[in-house]
Amino acid sequence: MGCCFNRKDLGLLALRSAVGGVLFTHGAQKLFGWFGGGGMEGTARAMEQMGFKPGGRNALAAGLGEAGGGALLVAGLATPAAGAIVAGTMAGAISVHFSRGFFVTQGGYEYPAVLGACGLAVGLSGAGRYSLDDLTGYRLDRAAIGLVAFVASAASAAAVVSKRQRALKEAAAAERAGAS
Repeated sequence: MGCCFNRKDLGLLALRSAVGGVLFTHGAQKLFGWFGGGGMEGTARAMEQMGFKPGGRNALAAGLGEAGGGALLVAGLATPAAGAIVAGTMAGAISVHFSRGFFVTQGGYEYPAVLGACGLAVGLSGAGRYSLDDLTGYRLDRAAIGLVAFVASAASAAAVVSKRQRALKEAAAAERAGAS
């Protein structure tokens, strides 16, 4: 006699809940100031300091990417798009921490890389049986949706990171010129 629960589907539920829950709370910090976060104003200032300009628009995008992507992962709804949103959002976070190396203990990109990889993996594998995707007949979990979402997310992340790199170079050049 077998168990009435599928281990793989339970594993996907646990992974989606953990990763999505973490991302949702980080996004809620940015958007609403919940859980000790800076809200939109504080996040916008921080984004400007990190080279993401304009800060307000980037704060909104990061907050929605984390909170929205996280909520979709937890629910198991539009899972390919949710995974793409999470992976793209974490690419921006990786760009902030990249210069400090891999390990989070030195301020590195380890943590956003793991969150992004988990989002990517769930987006590719699907949410499993215990999800809203399953309840809706996988209408929003189709290969074409996943392909479009991952291409759009990768292109958006590349554009945002490139724009940030240009802003940082311009700021450094202005600082050198001012110091002369």
